[in-house]
Amino acid sequence: MPLGVIVALVIVAFVGLLAIQDLTQRRHAVRRVYPVIGRLRYLVEKIGPELRQYIVTSDLEERPFNRAQRAWVYQTAKGVNSAVGFGTQQDVDRPGQFHFLPSPFPTLHDEAPEDPRPHVIGADRPRPFQVRSRVNIAPMSFGALSQSAVSALSAGAAEAGCYVNTGEGGLSPHHLGGGADVVFQIGPAKYGVRTPDGEMDWVRLIEIGQHPQVRAVEIKVGQGAKPGKGGILPGAKVTQEIATIRGIPAGEASLSPNRFTEFNSVPSLLAFVRRVQASVPVPVGIKIVAGDPDFLDDLARTLAEEGVGPDYISVDGSEGGTGAAPMSLADHMGLPLHDAIVAVDDAYRRHGVRDRITIVAAGRMITGADVAYSLALGADLVNIGRGFLFSLGCIQALRCHTNECPTGVATQSQWRQRGLVPSEKRSRVANYAAAVQEDLMTMVRALGLTSPGELRRDHVEVVVAIGRRMRTSDLYPYPVASISAFEARRSA
Repeated sequence: MPLGVIVALVIVAFVGLLAIQDLTQRRHAVRRVYPVIGRLRYLVEKIGPELRQYIVTSDLEERPFNRAQRAWVYQTAKGVNSAVGFGTQQDVDRPGQFHFLPSPFPTLHDEAPEDPRPHVIGADRPRPFQVRSRVNIAPMSFGALSQSAVSALSAGAAEAGCYVNTGEGGLSPHHLGGGADVVFQIGPAKYGVRTPDGEMDWVRLIEIGQHPQVRAVEIKVGQGAKPGKGGILPGAKVTQEIATIRGIPAGEASLSPNRFTEFNSVPSLLAFVRRVQASVPVPVGIKIVAGDPDFLDDLARTLAEEGVGPDYISVDGSEGGTGAAPMSLADHMGLPLHDAIVAVDDAYRRHGVRDRITIVAAGRMITGADVAYSLALGADLVNIGRGFLFSLGCIQALRCHTNECPTGVATQSQWRQRGLVPSEKRSRVANYAAAVQEDLMTMVRALGLTSPGELRRDHVEVVVAIGRRMRTSDLYPYPVASISAFEARRSA
């Protein structure tokens, strides 16, 4: 046999063995879906810093999340060293950059090893929700995400002690299967709690509210990435299972209305909230996009004067994530997260009822520093979405809306989903959640504090121009005479 043929056979056999190994291994989604070729990703990743430095981009240039942010998630999710060498790559004088003001006497690790004060939502509800983690998983529906992704998130959340929000696509067995606490979200289409003619199925809502894993119900008034636009799920993603859960036809695009027909004003919204509260024993919240200040003022004033309102408000920044959205809405509609948190916090402070509402913040947070800044501005808890998707293996391919996600995270393609093995990825979800929590506590200890609940605006400075910084408490001053009672409760 000619030598060339022998060499060719050896190469073919070697490639075949690599393909078999890639198809059967369970740790790497890209290699399971794209055997052999997928290995090139890791080669390019390894020499990526050198290539980007001389040819393409730096670690800090990509959007919506740069390479440095994604690498931090990948490393923490895998449980490997995420420390950086040689110093920060950030432009510390860039306007908008925030800097915490460290204490000369930081808290010893043994004095504050972990967050000592779990937050309670709806303390006066029949089943209050004691949230065990400041960092939780943002609303992402089954349909937008694959079965494998939802299952891994649920199991990882249970392991980490955080909750998972269903998103507006209904409550699926995959949300419950991991054993995590669940926040059930109702969107304008009422998926999962709708009658055949699209009206609210109150009997089904009562059943869901009684489930021991369902710890809160959330009414989706708006979404940061697309205010004024309903949810969009392409027909290719509407499998028979998803159609059954949502109560819609299979194979047809799922278009949610851009608002509930049940309310069109603050009084009618609060009437709907009261009816949901009367139907379920758990806390009831609303998810909003901050914009009209009168809306927030009306909500806070009604709570102060009539004692009526949601148990919590989830405020979504305009930089928040989505599976599909019109570019103009994603780019130009709604307040960014930091301004939005302050708007909600200040509205309730002005009316003296800040201690009667929980604020949950969401929108492009990745690290403990991002979380700490949101808490300092006024949030009590945070939801993270895309960070947890990175922990599952998302590579920011920006193809969520096509049903062609290459890592099996945001697709209903069975072939692509096989790349994501929930039993392997659940630990990465839990590892990332734990890393963000520890990162947050590291920031807290450096400030001389013992709990994230003690974070305030005067712990941070923001670069407003090159060479000019402002305390966040000066940039966003607290309403006069609004602080003492709430701060006393928050630190208790």
